[in-house]
Amino acid sequence: MENKAHALLAGLFTIALLAATLAIAMWLRRDTTEQVPYEIATKLSVPGLSPQAAVRFRGLDVGKVDSIDFDPDVPGQVLVRMRVQADTPITQSTYGMLGYQGVTGIAYIQLDDDGSKPVRLQSSEKQVARIEMRPSLFDTLQNKGMQILTQAEELTRRINGMLAPENQKMIFSAFQSVGKAANQIETIPRQLEPTLSKLPALAEQTGQTLASINALSREVGALSKNLNTLTTSLQGPDGTVSRLTTTIDQVGAVANRIETDVLPLAHDARSTLRTLNRTIDSFHEQPQSILFGSSGRAPGPGESGFAVPGNN
Repeated sequence: MENKAHALLAGLFTIALLAATLAIAMWLRRDTTEQVPYEIATKLSVPGLSPQAAVRFRGLDVGKVDSIDFDPDVPGQVLVRMRVQADTPITQSTYGMLGYQGVTGIAYIQLDDDGSKPVRLQSSEKQVARIEMRPSLFDTLQNKGMQILTQAEELTRRINGMLAPENQKMIFSAFQSVGKAANQIETIPRQLEPTLSKLPALAEQTGQTLASINALSREVGALSKNLNTLTTSLQGPDGTVSRLTTTIDQVGAVANRIETDVLPLAHDARSTLRTLNRTIDSFHEQPQSILFGSSGRAPGPGESGFAVPGNN
């Protein structure tokens, strides 16, 4: 009996020890970090995403996915509930995308922020805030895949049309024309060779011409300098132009004196000469006037005593 009692005590002690070990392990592994619930509502597919998947903000682990369910209010919409560390900078412009780890295909939530609305997004257990879900690169390729395949099919059809027999003849004809043009281009250097051989002589003549032009330019510069010197000397204070101006002023003064002094004398001389001429004319007509004085002048027409000759 005692052996059975000792065995029972040993079993109970072992069970108690195991229970205590499990409790300590669970206590040590418990997460004391404060976490905030957020929710993502999307109609995009979420392949590879499962509960307990990682939630990362710009590559840093900030939380875990709690659950993935369908939205009972919106058919076809998926609700992804997750918990994120309270110090994660979740704003109103934060959005989520699906990311994939290497080639394993295991998906996780990748959070990012475009900075358009830098206002803190408040969330709680009673009112869980929702974060926008944007299509990932894989979703974009999947959505554009059909368009890419359609465009590739159209491109293939056009290439096949270009390679039709009638188009092949046109392409071969174009290649032949290009070959002929290339042959004609090869003859151009031979035709230009005589002209190119004359280029050195032409360049030498051009150099001589430029030298002559430079010499002429220097001579013109010297001539211009001489003309400037001559102009300066002519227009100087004691220059020819100044002296000529002074002479012209003196001549003007002499002309004024002549006009003032000489012209009245000339007028008196002309009057005297007219009087002398009249005296000489009277002497020729009446020489006796020197001894007897001049007789009276005969009356003219309309005067008293006038008589018409031949009426006596």
